[in-house]
Parts: sequence; C-alpha cells; structure tokens
Amino acid sequence: MITLTRRLRRDAGVDSNDGTIDRSTNRISIRDKLLVKEVQEMEQMLPSTCRVKFENPNHLHEFKLTISPDEGFWQGGHFIFHVYISEAYNMEPPTVKCLTKVWHPNISEEGSICLSILRQNSIDGMGWAPTRKLKDVVWGLNLLFTELLNFEDPLNIEAAELYQKDREAFKNKVKEYMRFMR
Repeated sequence: MITLTRRLRRDAGVDSNDGTIDRSTNRISIRDKLLVKEVQEMEQMLPSTCRVKFENPNHLHEFKLTISPDEGFWQGGHFIFHVYISEAYNMEPPTVKCLTKVWHPNISEEGSICLSILRQNSIDGMGWAPTRKLKDVVWGLNLLFTELLNFEDPLNIEAAELYQKDREAFKNKVKEYMRFMR
C-alpha cells in the first residue's frame, strides 16, 4: 500500500522528499485515486470469512478474493473470485468471476455471478451506483453463501430446481463439488 501511495503522489507531480511539484509526470486515473482509499477501507472491514490477494501490489484494480464460508451448505469450502475494476470505475461495477467450480443457484458453472450490485441496472433497484464501494461487493459476494441466496430467480436453474425438489440431494451435490476443490 505504501509503495502505491508514493507512486500516486509521484504521478500526481508531488515529489515525496520536498513537496515540490514536477510537471513532467503523467496524470493518474480517477480509478486509481479511488482505489487507494477503497482498498484500505475494504481490508479494514473484511469479513472474517474472506481474504484478498493482490498478485501485483501496484495494481489495485485486479485481485483475487477467497471466501471460506463458516456456515450453510458451503461451509468448509474455499471459493476464489477474480475481481477486475475497469477505468470506468466508479461509474460501472467491477467485473467478478468465480474461478472455483461450485454448485450454487446464483453462480453458473462457468463462473458468472448473479448479484444485483454487480449489474449496472437491476430490476430490484439494488444495482451498481457510483456511491457503492469495493467493500460492498466483497460483502455481497460473501453473503451469497448465506443470506443472499436466491432460489426464485437463479442463474443456475438446475441447482435451484434441485433445491426446491430435494434439499438433501441439493446438499449432497454441493458436497460433491466441494470434494473436488481439495
């Protein structure tokens, strides 16, 4: 974090040693300015079931989020999500893909995610807005494994139908998928 903050100051034209301005540097993007603060806030408010990993600490716009639910059908699993934040952030939501194959009504087997906050426009009015932050995305993804399960408007219709017909069979299918992640 410290190295990125220094880089942002340097890129903004402020020399970190004496505070003088160097006008020959490039402008930094609004996204990167927002992310410095938002990543710090996200890391401070991270649910205990989540971990964030930046492959490159200077690229705050791309990271992996691991969710390890401690309750519910997916308890004991470790689900990895790739989060990418485009230059249009905060006017558009981050792009998120689940990298772990999971049996879930709101996550397709290809890794697409059905979560209102990840949509520019959503029917329920809970879609992305410029006032939302990364911590909201992380909490929303985390809650997909407990409180935000939606069996009424699923992305994985087969999973939702199995849950409606036979909850025990649904639970067994979830466990079967989780067995292969070890």
